[in-house]
Amino acid sequence: MAASLLLKYFPDLTEKQIEQFSQLEELYNEWNEKINVISRKDMESLYEKHVLHSLGIAKIMEFAPGTKVLDIGTGGGFPGIPLAILFPETQFTLVDSIGKKITVVKAVAEGIGLTNLTAIHGRAEKVKEKFHFVVSRAVTQMPEFLRWLKGKFEKEQLNPKHNGVLYLKGGDLAEELAGIKCEIFNLKNYFDEEFFDTKKVIYVSKGNFNS
Repeated sequence: MAASLLLKYFPDLTEKQIEQFSQLEELYNEWNEKINVISRKDMESLYEKHVLHSLGIAKIMEFAPGTKVLDIGTGGGFPGIPLAILFPETQFTLVDSIGKKITVVKAVAEGIGLTNLTAIHGRAEKVKEKFHFVVSRAVTQMPEFLRWLKGKFEKEQLNPKHNGVLYLKGGDLAEELAGIKCEIFNLKNYFDEEFFDTKKVIYVSKGNFNS
């Protein structure tokens, strides 16, 4: 199931990537028994609602080698872990303020042999490194999220889009995004599953907020 769903939308996956994605289910099931990071109901559709959803960002941005990406409020490792599998030459830093979630992230990353991922227990504001992109999955309202990002961005540009934020969010965002200059990409244009009908990726260039 895992491989066929992902290959439907990412047909160029290598054998290693297919194997890494396939291992996620067993590892998350195992860890979910100890630390509940994904709801039981969602575990049944892990690849659609978590893995493929995370990879929606990859439909908007194919990260260039050497790109540094910060995943804020990663929870059990989404979107960071699926993106780190897909982009092995991109460096990912995953941050969450809840220690047990970072324990799971580290264990899963180690279990599938990810070498391009660092997991940090702490608040995003305390991370001193600079990044080309910040990704996240609906951790808070966008205006507040953007306030967390002061001083977080590299000046150098490695990608077609300017350094900035790629944010996964669902539903009606008109009010939340009022006054924010951004691009909105509807994931239903990329994925057929009904789950994606209201899901979006919001891109905000760092030049469009006080970064």
